[in-house]
This record gives sequence, C-alpha cells and structure tokens, in this order.
Amino acid sequence: MAKIAYILLCHKDPDAIIKQAERLTAAGDYMSIHFDARANAAHFAKITKALKDNPNVTFAHRRIRCGWGEWSLVQATLYAVESAVEAFPRATHFYMLSGDCMAIKSAEYTHRFLDENDADFIESFDYFESDWIKTGMKEERLIYRHFFNERTQKWRFYTSYHLQQRFGFKREIPADIQVQIGSQWWCLRRRTIEWVLDFTRQRKDVMRFFRTTWIPDETFFQTIVRHVVPEDEIRTRTLTFLMFTDYGMPVTFYDDHYDLLLSQDFLFARKISPEARDLKRRLGLLYAAENVQFQISNEGASLFKFLTGRGRIGRRFATRFWETESTLGRNRELLIIVCKKWHVAKRLLERIRIMTNVPAIEYLFNEEHTPLPDLGGIQKTLEKRTRHRRALMRMLFDYFDTDRLIVCMDPGNLDLLQDFAGDRSITRILEIQCNFSDEYLIGHAMRVGLAGEQTSTETLDRLLPTIRHDMTYESDGIRDADFEHLLRMEEAADLDDNAEALSGFLSVPSEKAREIASVDYLFAD
Repeated sequence: MAKIAYILLCHKDPDAIIKQAERLTAAGDYMSIHFDARANAAHFAKITKALKDNPNVTFAHRRIRCGWGEWSLVQATLYAVESAVEAFPRATHFYMLSGDCMAIKSAEYTHRFLDENDADFIESFDYFESDWIKTGMKEERLIYRHFFNERTQKWRFYTSYHLQQRFGFKREIPADIQVQIGSQWWCLRRRTIEWVLDFTRQRKDVMRFFRTTWIPDETFFQTIVRHVVPEDEIRTRTLTFLMFTDYGMPVTFYDDHYDLLLSQDFLFARKISPEARDLKRRLGLLYAAENVQFQISNEGASLFKFLTGRGRIGRRFATRFWETESTLGRNRELLIIVCKKWHVAKRLLERIRIMTNVPAIEYLFNEEHTPLPDLGGIQKTLEKRTRHRRALMRMLFDYFDTDRLIVCMDPGNLDLLQDFAGDRSITRILEIQCNFSDEYLIGHAMRVGLAGEQTSTETLDRLLPTIRHDMTYESDGIRDADFEHLLRMEEAADLDDNAEALSGFLSVPSEKAREIASVDYLFAD
C-alpha cells in the first residue's frame, strides 16, 4: 500500500502545522518539514517540541532563508526531500505541500488512488511552446542571470537585468535539457525522487543554471522529472486543487466550500483560510474516516470562472491595427443568427441553407470542430478565429465566392457582433429568443462544466437563477447595443411574426420566410 512522505514548506502558524503533521501521520504517513529560517524562532521551537516524539516526522537537515521567486525555495525543498528519503525508507511517494494545504479526500481514498495510478503527478509543460506564463518575463527568466529578489530588491533586480540586456550577456540553456514549467505542487514516486537526487549530484552544470533563474520552483522539478522519467509515466497535472483569479492571486477557501472541495478530482486543496475553522475541522476528520464515498463532479474551476465573470463587460483582445483598417467588403452581406440554444439555430440554419442556397456556417467562434475549409491555419483554433475575425470572414467570402454569408453566434459574443456591425459591409442580426426550462439549464450547466453528474440538488438550486439571469443579461446587452439591422424571432411568438422577422433578415418574400419558419420541431429541446 502507498505510504506518503509529505514535504512541507512553511513559515508561519505553528499550531496549524502541528495539527497538520499529527493529522497526516496518524494515518501512517510521514512528514518532512522545512520551516523558513527567516521566520519566528519561537514558532520553530514550538513545532519541534510538539513533534519531537513523533517517529513519522522529520525536519530538513538544514534550514535556510527563503524568498519568493528565488532558488532558495527549491533548495529548501531538496533539503526536506533528502531528509525524508533517509528517515523514511518505507515511503513510496513524496507529496509537496504548503502550510495552507489540506486533504480533501480520506487517507483510504488517497492511498488507493496512488496504488491504482503508478505514475508521477507533476505539471510539466513546454516552457516556450505553452501559454502557462500569462504576463511578464518568459525567456528572460532563463537566458539572464538573476541574483536579486524582484520583490525585496527591485532596483538591483532590474538594474542587473537591464545591464545584461544592454551588453548582451545572454547564456545558453544546457543543450540536453528541455525546460518545462508548471505548478510546484507535485506528487512523485520514490524511484523518481531518487533519480532526481542522483541528477542533482551528477549534473553540476544544470544546478548552476537553475540557481540563477527567476522563479525556479516552477521549472526545476518540472524539467528534471521530464528528463529522467519516461513520458508515459508522467501525468501532467497536480493532485492539489488550486485556482487563481485574473490578477494572479490564489483563491482562498472558506467554511462554506466543504461540499465543493470534496467533489473535485484532487487529493488536497490550497489555500484554506486560517479563519475557516469549521472547514479545517471537517477536513481533518475526513482524512481519518473510512468507507467514505466521494461523488466527483469536478466543476470547481469552471464554476469559479463563470461566477466571477458576471458583470464584466469588455473585450479580451484589443483590436489589431490590421483589423481596424480592414473591411469585409462594402457590397457584402454578413447575416448572423444569434441563439443561446445552439441546436435551434442549427436547425434554422439548415432550413435556410436548403431553401436559399446561401453558404452557411454554424458556431465557428464557439465550437472548434465546426467544419471549415483550410484557410492557411487561421481557422485552426477558436483563439485564432476570434483574434483574426475580419480576415477570417473575408477569406470565407472569397472561398465560397459569394457576397452573402450566414453564420451562427452565441449571445455572449457581443464584442464580435459589435465589431462586425461596425464594418462597412451590411451586417444583419437575427436573435432567436427561446424559453429555458430548469431541465435545459441543468443540461447547459453540465455541458459547459458548471456542474457534473454528481452535483448536488442544493448546488443546482443555487446555480440555476444565476444562469437564467446571465442569459437574460446577454439578451439585454444585444438589445442595448442598438444594432441598425436587428430582428428577432421568439419561441412564444406566432408563425406570422417570426416569418416577418425572417423575411427582413434574409430579404426573401414573406411566403418563403413562412415556409422556412414553419417547422414543428424548430424550438424543441
């Protein structure tokens, strides 16, 4: 059975650390603690006194002063790992934790999970090809030497950096190393840890390189593990549930997050608020519990992104200068069907395609698998299509050799609608307003990852009004945008009214529009 040596880096809250060590080792696991040398000495004394008789607890054989973004964090981890390897020969796994992490599964579940998954769990993405780094330095973290802490020695950090830039003091990355990046919260098998430690002793050149990189705790283990372990034995994910806001700050969990945390497909969570005493108590009891059944729905990240995004208005990408100056063509007509129920829009689109022979494309800005011709790569991803929206649309007009093109969009694509409506071409928008039953909203929540099969009824009851309001909000946004050529079909309207709207949208006679709209199953779920 798996036996875990937890590697704990911490610098405060001695009472919480003592409880965490007692809780995790009571289940037969181990812990190796590195307590920051710059922290309160009395706190460290309190921890060592409380845990000195616990045979399943050891301490890093050397304590050092740690600083965010510095090599010291990696070195402290290595010291704690070395002590754990020596002190706990029966440990099969080594799991990296911080002082504000807590288990969100039982020890029984955790051990069984590791027994059934013979792999290393560590985020490990290609440093240069991935988009893991969202803002700030990227290549500069590696090719320049960083001797100072950006947070505490800002002037020295940037002066050193700019001098190296000015005089071209770049360095080469070790030739046989493919730098990787990811979260520092990993779980590695004993064999892997031993290989990593052997590597640190043998490859002094790589160690020198990483000692002067910036934020190496996001690259060191991620790179070395990928170098020494076969790729098919690595799971590129963390087993610790954590989320970040748009501002790069970690999300903190409180007492009312208990059910949410248990339903996530992770073993631990970070960060637990120091004030969440009831949450800590319940999670502490959970780790020691037996025969607990967990219903995994895994909607946490999607739900957080959805709820925090309400009320935000703005465009993710600024308009590029080549898009600002471009146009689809003064004599072209872009016809946009807007509907939240995608299947309804697709049914109408198919009827229009059959009866008018106008080229028509489904949700090209929402569904990556939408069939599109090869346009030189611009069509490959949703991000590229959105970023180069006008260029994409011009190429589609040219590909179909047409002056009329119909596409579908989601009501949430208000920025795209405004962009196309502002073009010199003629843009007509047909909004289809549908009724939304609770059953449909639940299905929608599951399709977009806001809920899972095991999401509780109570959670859904709280979520549905928010989703329903969100859909109303999107429709109001379209109405408030005051588009010049906006028509509307409604599920509750009669056939004549809908046919009239469709006639104006397509510029076809009323009889033909009525024939297109007279489909019994158009609005069916």
